Amino acid sequence: MTRPTVTSPPSSLDSDYHEPRTVEDVTERNVQTIAKLEEAAKANRSHANRLADKVANFCGSMTFVWVHVIWFGGWVVLNCLPRLEHFDPFPFTFLTFVVSLEAIFLSTFILISQNHETRLSEQRNHLDLQINLLSEQENTKMLRMLAGIAEKVGAETGDDPSLQVLDQATHPEKLIKQIGEATDQTNPDQPSEASGLPIRG
Repeated sequence: MTRPTVTSPPSSLDSDYHEPRTVEDVTERNVQTIAKLEEAAKANRSHANRLADKVANFCGSMTFVWVHVIWFGGWVVLNCLPRLEHFDPFPFTFLTFVVSLEAIFLSTFILISQNHETRLSEQRNHLDLQINLLSEQENTKMLRMLAGIAEKVGAETGDDPSLQVLDQATHPEKLIKQIGEATDQTNPDQPSEASGLPIRG
């Protein structure tokens, strides 16, 4: 006695993806997906990265500028007005020391934040590359399937040579080599980064 096959129902995400929808619905779903990925990446940050991001965001605001305008202006005024005790007279040596320390720490926080953003950017670029490669493989497969269907039904394709060329698989290594050679011709003084990559196919 054979048991009935139990298939798990498709997830709401998969079923929702394949339902007919307008272009606005598709783009909205894609935007929400990317937003969720961004939120997940931000949630996985360490405490140091979160602190660095907050400091970097504050340094890039007008509030940071006005705080320093008031700070420097008040410091200079208090140390230049007569009949006041000057705790840091001109040329404001202690102020220079404090500002130098501030610059060191702020630059470090900004570099930490930039490194985190660079890693996220590299992940996005890698995701774009993988999706593009998958799309190219799908298009190549569809061309072969369409060619088989056309041959089966006896449709004339006109012996278009471009179809035979596009039917071939694309090798990313060869593309990188072509880009490197074109870059070398345009900028002969700069070494090509793709010259050392192995070529297959």
